[in-house]
Amino acid sequence: MTPAAEETATQSVKKKETTMMRSLIMALAFAAVPAAAEAPKVMRLASLEWLPYVGAMLDREGWSGHMASMAARPGGYQVQIDYFPWTRAVQLGMRDAQYAGYFPAYYTEERARQCHFSLPIGSSTVGLAYLKGTPPDWNTLQDLAPLKIAVVAGFSNGPAFDTLVREGKLNIDASPNDMLNLRKLLASRVDAVVIDRLVMRYLLLSDPGLARERERLAFHDKPLAELLLHVCFQRTPQGREMQQAFNRTLRDMPLKKLESEYFQQLERKAPAMR
Repeated sequence: MTPAAEETATQSVKKKETTMMRSLIMALAFAAVPAAAEAPKVMRLASLEWLPYVGAMLDREGWSGHMASMAARPGGYQVQIDYFPWTRAVQLGMRDAQYAGYFPAYYTEERARQCHFSLPIGSSTVGLAYLKGTPPDWNTLQDLAPLKIAVVAGFSNGPAFDTLVREGKLNIDASPNDMLNLRKLLASRVDAVVIDRLVMRYLLLSDPGLARERERLAFHDKPLAELLLHVCFQRTPQGREMQQAFNRTLRDMPLKKLESEYFQQLERKAPAMR
């Protein structure tokens, strides 16, 4: 072999060795980084701004948002929450393929036929807000018939209350949100407002306009309902799979303890809420 041919052969061998080394380095690099397929799967949920349970500006997106993220994570899911008016959130969560479902939802038989309910992620005390000095006097829900009562459109307020509404036996004034309903009450446009106890407390402390009027309002000692909060997953095979992964985590979570700790932290960050 001539010197020139020998040099060419040597260069060819070196080139092959360099190529093999680069391939080996790339293979090791890819092995060291988790594959894209192992990245968390997105669990996209539709919701509403319902402070302090869920909200884009709240710590960990609120108590319900925090619980949803905690319950989804061990199953390999990362929760993404999109915010809409409640009726729109329900429509998208139920029917849009981009969403896994919607939350936080009270259990109803109608909803149970339309979606896969998760185990509870929290609870809600629903009652009547009223102007001090004019408390509603009632023992049964039928006693509320003479009153004009504000509710949030699309909200369930307990089976008994919802039944009377469907039967036209209660005088209901529906609005898009709780804040508007409380303003209606302060303007004496309604006699009472159906609202969650913690939501009312939070709004009276966080909204400047309502805070100035907080001494005029009270929450009735007699609750309308004690309701559990759930995620309503779409009634599809994928929705069922997500529900099962979600529930496996929830079964072992000390819900009441975590709930108490979350709201204690919330109050420490906002001294006025004490």
